[in-house]
Amino acid sequence: MSILEALDHYYDRIPDAVAPGWSREPIGLVLELRADGTLSEAKSWLDGRKARIECVPKWFGRSGSGSTPYFLWDNAAYVLGFGPKNPAKAIRDHAAFKELHLAELAGETDAGLHALVLFLQQWTPERIDELKRGEKELAVNLAFQLRGDDCLLHERPAARAHVDRLRSKKPADEIAPASQDAPKRTRKQAAADAPAEGFCLISGRNGPLVRLHPKIKGVDDTASAEVPLVSFNVDAFTSYGKEQGYNAPTSEAAAFRYGAALNTLLARGGRHRLRVGDATVAFWADASALDAAIAEQAARQAEDMFLGAFDDHAPDEAVSEEGQSARVREKIEDLAEGRAVKTLDPALKSQIRFYVLGLSPNAARLSVRFWLEDTFGAVEAALAKHAEDLAIEPVPWRGRPPSVQRLLLKTTALQEKWDNIPKNLAGEVLRSVLTGTAYPRTLLATALMRLRAAPHLARFGWHAAVLKAALNRFHPEEPLPVSLDPDNPSPAYHLGRLFAMVEAAQYAALGRVNASVADRYYNAASSTPAHVFATLIRGARTHIADARKRGRGLWIDGHMQEIINHLPPDLPKSLHAEDQGRFAIGYYHERAAGFAKAKKDENGEEANRDNEDGTQ
Repeated sequence: MSILEALDHYYDRIPDAVAPGWSREPIGLVLELRADGTLSEAKSWLDGRKARIECVPKWFGRSGSGSTPYFLWDNAAYVLGFGPKNPAKAIRDHAAFKELHLAELAGETDAGLHALVLFLQQWTPERIDELKRGEKELAVNLAFQLRGDDCLLHERPAARAHVDRLRSKKPADEIAPASQDAPKRTRKQAAADAPAEGFCLISGRNGPLVRLHPKIKGVDDTASAEVPLVSFNVDAFTSYGKEQGYNAPTSEAAAFRYGAALNTLLARGGRHRLRVGDATVAFWADASALDAAIAEQAARQAEDMFLGAFDDHAPDEAVSEEGQSARVREKIEDLAEGRAVKTLDPALKSQIRFYVLGLSPNAARLSVRFWLEDTFGAVEAALAKHAEDLAIEPVPWRGRPPSVQRLLLKTTALQEKWDNIPKNLAGEVLRSVLTGTAYPRTLLATALMRLRAAPHLARFGWHAAVLKAALNRFHPEEPLPVSLDPDNPSPAYHLGRLFAMVEAAQYAALGRVNASVADRYYNAASSTPAHVFATLIRGARTHIADARKRGRGLWIDGHMQEIINHLPPDLPKSLHAEDQGRFAIGYYHERAAGFAKAKKDENGEEANRDNEDGTQ
């Protein structure tokens, strides 16, 4: 199923879906009018800096320098003529807003709409101070309300009739005649605006096609608040005689449905939206193959389970055996009595389709970073495989495995800042996680780059876990171990172990130092071992001798020799990227095991006080 088809189907699942010609938009200020058109009050609908989301008439998008007002609501420039950044355009916009409403509402007897007509006849932009609102408070969308009413003007039955009539007047530029200063439309542009009939690629039926596809909100870091997912804006797209949206023929109804569905999924603060690196991710489930009595709840359960994989909060307390039995009994009773199930069993998971759409900003439209369609059972299995690949001992994090975004934050981002996660990497990693395919090579390279820049991070295990996961998917026939493996065939792995012993010898002799051997030599040891290990081993033996005088580190010499026996006589002059990863894993495994032994030293001094989760 294509992206647009899946979104079109999801529209039917939206419980309070907007009707065609309407849209959910933020309203921050409501102008309350008396019956005679005078302003009673300008009421703020802001909660802090967040505007209230309302369903308003909006059946077209606008772009360019023209003046095309929305009906019964708009920004301060259109409604009031207030635009400090571009006063001339604000005056032109207000004139278009006024012209539209006075023409459309002429002769209207509805009290609320008549009050708006009287208000617009009286209002001039010079009266802006009467609102007693500052510039920031006016940088919002405005709507109208008749004093004493609970609803806004556009929600009155009489207003809805005007909305339906205006929607039938196509294109949007015909809705309100532009002011005299607005750019004139050419005959070619006017002809292109005429509705075209054709075959819709989504519905499979003939009907009126959209020239401009709907604009999408909720994608982070876009140049404007609303950006189309489908658009064509260069001459190369006209090679088959098709212009703009006619290159992707979509009926007006289907375009509205997929746009409304995607805007609902991407609503900020919603349960269907994630931010992973520079990608904004929308996800949803389709359980229409199940019995109608349990379909919606099963879909929501699948979505919640998926979202849980990206939640970094601590897991719930383990459920007792009695609690598990009670849940099973409850599930059986639910099925017996026809109630919706509260958990998903494998049979249900295989019948639920799951969709994940990753989007990122582009020049003139949204870029589809990745698109996944599979059963929820397959998605869950892929997430479980990802957790299995990450498994390493000792565990670097508390609780369950971290989300993809937190994992990248800890292993690839400079100074562990979200904005420093490399562009494109997050989307590529998430695609690999959800499909079970090999992780991108750039993940291995970036994690190693961070270790070279900050070698002390190697001791915390986050990088070792990522490197192990990546290498195991590159070479599934040679899996790296979860915990210390003294018999591992990789020389690079044993070199990492040996380097951990060099560090342990220094600690046994000197205790904590400002710059440890790991801080000074990790990069050289992991990339060019033949050049530095002879020097490191000589220094380690000196440290071992000093430590023995105080009865410490008695186990280090024999253990170091056991590791050396696993190495070839001639150490490699250089290690390629994959072997540098194996070096880091061996170092982490041996360091953890070595310090466990060091804690048993005779003086009882705790050898390692590093923060468990690697926070600096």
